[in-house]
Amino acid sequence: MEALPLRLNPGDDLRGAVEQALRDAGAMAGYLVQGIGSLSVAQIRYAGLAQPTELLGDLEILTLAGSVAPDGAHLHMMLSDARGRVFGGHVGRGCIVRTTAELLLVLLPAHSFSREHDPLTGFAELAIRPAPAA
Repeated sequence: MEALPLRLNPGDDLRGAVEQALRDAGAMAGYLVQGIGSLSVAQIRYAGLAQPTELLGDLEILTLAGSVAPDGAHLHMMLSDARGRVFGGHVGRGCIVRTTAELLLVLLPAHSFSREHDPLTGFAELAIRPAPAA
């Protein structure tokens, strides 16, 4: 395992930056083990819904975690608004950093992740394989 701490800047797209960090590192598998920071826009898909819900305002990331493959990330996040209400769900594209996001991405060089259709769930799910021999 290799730890890759990340700091995102205002205006960065959270999910896009995590996916790009994995590609930039030349890795085939990773886990985002924690994240904190703030967003001005969040795109959160709640359980059972097909489309994300957009949240606007001063939002604090309370926790953020998930798997990252070269063909996409599966991230979940809990956040709170300025009134202390807590929201959580699947992280969509378009979550925009407000002041900062501090993340810990762990790279797994012995593995290769991809998203593949699973006939049992009907969704593109995580496929875990050994990394190809170098």
